[in-house]
Amino acid sequence: MNTAATALTMPSETAPQDKVWMAFPCEGYSLGESEQAKHGARSTWAAVAHAVAEFEPVTVVVDPAERDIAATYLSRDIDVVEAPLNDAWMRDIGPTFVHAEDGSIAAVDWIFNGWGAQDWAQWDKDCKIGEFVADQAAVQRITSPIVNEGGGIAVDGAGTVLVTETVQLDPGRNPTLSKADIEAELTRTIGARHVIWLPRGLTRDSMRFGTRGHVDIVAAIPSPGTVLVHLQRDASHPDYEVSALIIDTFRASHNGSGGDWNIVEVPAPQTLRDDDGFVDYSYINHLVVNGGVIACSYGDPMDEEAAAILRDAYPGRKVVTVDARPLFERGGGIHCITQHQPSALKLG
Repeated sequence: MNTAATALTMPSETAPQDKVWMAFPCEGYSLGESEQAKHGARSTWAAVAHAVAEFEPVTVVVDPAERDIAATYLSRDIDVVEAPLNDAWMRDIGPTFVHAEDGSIAAVDWIFNGWGAQDWAQWDKDCKIGEFVADQAAVQRITSPIVNEGGGIAVDGAGTVLVTETVQLDPGRNPTLSKADIEAELTRTIGARHVIWLPRGLTRDSMRFGTRGHVDIVAAIPSPGTVLVHLQRDASHPDYEVSALIIDTFRASHNGSGGDWNIVEVPAPQTLRDDDGFVDYSYINHLVVNGGVIACSYGDPMDEEAAAILRDAYPGRKVVTVDARPLFERGGGIHCITQHQPSALKLG
């Protein structure tokens, strides 16, 4: 069934979850060329999977060509299913799970076109993963006519949705659509009632190998009315001005209840550069799981302060960190390589 017969709502990422979906790196851009680079990618993806598995089940989609090598990195605690892959960013290639009106789970299958048909990306296989995951999860699949990715939206579970103008209005994604068109589709598919349009994402993410501005390294909503926002304190970094612009956008807007946002600034790591220029390292790109938070670390003096902020933002959850530098070298973080599947609601 490919159409929404009932009202759909995307729950908060803090809602109970059945499992987390991931994909295992395969030959290509994300895996790398040298054996050392390949080992670094596989080890980091596996470390995230094993961190999640301490809290809830994990299913990893593995390209058939990577089946044997994946078995040497993933423990038997990890469920593995096979499907052809181009890349391994499950938040973007997989579906977005929602609640149907009866409390059951459905999967919104966005169009995926390589983050705006970028010249370095391939997506002939990845564009089918949304349908594959929905089938594996045995849930209703809701097709959407817009190009969108899970990393391009953040929600509070009560109808508030964060997006960026540079993603949903990207000429490489949805060249003919207006803000009103996008908002109408977000209302239909994930129950949006209040959409906050951020002007852009971070600098590195806006460059050639980025997503053109995903919200999930800029801002997250841990609870209705509160927003975690990336803060670059160093004026020499281009994100100093970007983060100030994002914070000002929230100050000028209102939360889903009509009041002022409780803005929690999450400082960026002190590390400013890697071999390719200014980094977009961000603690915003974390995964919430049952009883825990899987957070990025960078071997940086700010790691512990950020973990403490996340502990306060998600009371009662254990914060576990994984070194995300190998992920960000490839274009994303922990939230980007995972996709949570919420539990069905028991109504009545």
